[in-house]
Amino acid sequence: MARVNSAVQNETTSQSTSKEITILTSSLFNSKQKRFLKNISLTIDTSTGLITKLAQTPPSHQDDVASHPTTIDLRNLTVLPGLVDAHTHVFLHPYSEVSPLNQMRDESFVERIVRATNHVKAALMAGYTTYRDLGTEGLRDADVAFRDTINRGIIPGPRLLVATECIASSGGYESRLENSLPGIGATAPRLSDPADGVEGVRAAVRRRLGAGADIVKFYADYRKRVLRFPQPAWPGGKQICCAPPSEDMLNSQRNPNVVLFTQEEMNEMVVEAKREGAPIAAHAGDPVAVVMAAKAGVTTVEHGYVPSEEALVAMKENDTIFVPTLAVLRGFLGEERMLAVLGHARAAFERGIRIAAGGDTGAFAHGENVLELELMVKAGIPVLDVLQAATLRGWEACGGDLSGRRFGVLDVGCSADIIALAGDPTEDLSALRKVSFVMKDGVVYKRDGNGV
Repeated sequence: MARVNSAVQNETTSQSTSKEITILTSSLFNSKQKRFLKNISLTIDTSTGLITKLAQTPPSHQDDVASHPTTIDLRNLTVLPGLVDAHTHVFLHPYSEVSPLNQMRDESFVERIVRATNHVKAALMAGYTTYRDLGTEGLRDADVAFRDTINRGIIPGPRLLVATECIASSGGYESRLENSLPGIGATAPRLSDPADGVEGVRAAVRRRLGAGADIVKFYADYRKRVLRFPQPAWPGGKQICCAPPSEDMLNSQRNPNVVLFTQEEMNEMVVEAKREGAPIAAHAGDPVAVVMAAKAGVTTVEHGYVPSEEALVAMKENDTIFVPTLAVLRGFLGEERMLAVLGHARAAFERGIRIAAGGDTGAFAHGENVLELELMVKAGIPVLDVLQAATLRGWEACGGDLSGRRFGVLDVGCSADIIALAGDPTEDLSALRKVSFVMKDGVVYKRDGNGV
């Protein structure tokens, strides 16, 4: 097991006089080369949280320094860069517990913040040192201040890169209630920043970035016509009679995906985000929306779950990063449809499309993030490529250098985000659930399987 001298723990958490520590490894994943390196030692400056030196060190020399008070010995473990979940919602908990409408409408602001505090700790303990959080789902810009509590060391959690509210066209993404008469009907918090027209969407991007967003996200499409054939929403509610259209996640006739913006509007959002130095993500399920978003030049496409040759071509031609969010779909689709979605993710990989791992975590439990990696492997993507999707590609999905920090790879000048597994995931994928050591920015948060 990892041996962390108590003096090292004091130094990394309370920033005592010594600024350098050394980490010894026998098996370290290089996320650029997609291979494991042997007998690498890393030097970390705890005042900056950055890696300052990598060296291949003979085992005999590692033995000489292993007992030094500023050495952390991870040689019996498999060492990886801290994992990146590229699609999360810290203010959501599993839909199997409480429906999203009830979470957003009925749970108090305080409860949702307290839950989120538990969520980010669970994620960190599971080896996730970075979260790309794509929408507060009814809490406006609360993710900005929540991010800052982590950055200030008030609570433990992954590095957060946040989107605040997402952008949607009028009526595009909101809670839709049958009883919504002004003054007497039920109300729900707004879910998006509504904007229309080229000038309107440009202003919305400016609002998001002015509010503190790291990332801009817009809804290229969404199922906005639920009130045409509403499902019963309360005990005793009546079903619409006379055979309403079928409800299907991939091809719904009852509440179909509708493209929410014109090509010009999408183009303008991308131009404005890039002009201001921010990455931009597009929620897109339908192939038409995927193609439009890719052509606009978005950094990432989220979901893209409907198999489509045209969508794959557009993402490849425009070097779009694909975040397939397989884990969340698993909860909504039957086996046959899920296999089709997995096949589409594999086809994207085989086309050479960059894939980042993000499960839409929150709709299922924080701390169970590795489910996305397990499903990527089930889809037929090689384990080493899946590990790259959860590290280096995650950094790229966050905007690369636009994120303000280099992570997802263990190299000089990069964040000392380091995890260690009790096992080899290339031999047994369950090793990804056996996280024995977690360091973020040079601070140890977990050792020997226990949080500190």
